[in-house]
Amino acid sequence: MIKINDKISIAKNEIVIETARSSGPGGQHVNKVETAVVLKFDILASSLPNNIKVLLLKSNDSRISKKGVLRIKSQSHRSQKKNHEAALKRLKAFITKNTKKKKKRIKTKPTRQSKEQRLSNKKHRSELKKGRKKVQLK
Repeated sequence: MIKINDKISIAKNEIVIETARSSGPGGQHVNKVETAVVLKFDILASSLPNNIKVLLLKSNDSRISKKGVLRIKSQSHRSQKKNHEAALKRLKAFITKNTKKKKKRIKTKPTRQSKEQRLSNKKHRSELKKGRKKVQLK
């Protein structure tokens, strides 16, 4: 079991991990060793509660396919083990980020002082700009 937080955990058999060759520089090491890790997590087929599945699918993340499969690729480290750990860490971060309840914004009104300050600033700007005009002689 992979523990996300106190209420959410995922069975290891729900996560599919594949390896691939990493891209980028690295010489011969890159060409012969599969260090990149591709983690696939099927959100719809998982054992997560339905309300959490809905929250994850609503997240409009480009890593989620139309079939509801989350795909995370990790290739920043030279070892496969570190990339594996990084991919799992990113999966945990994705789930915790998208399951947090967002605080409801409380609308506030501007104070009297802020209104007066804004108006005095406008008046000051207006006076500055009036001073730049050409003087018309009659």
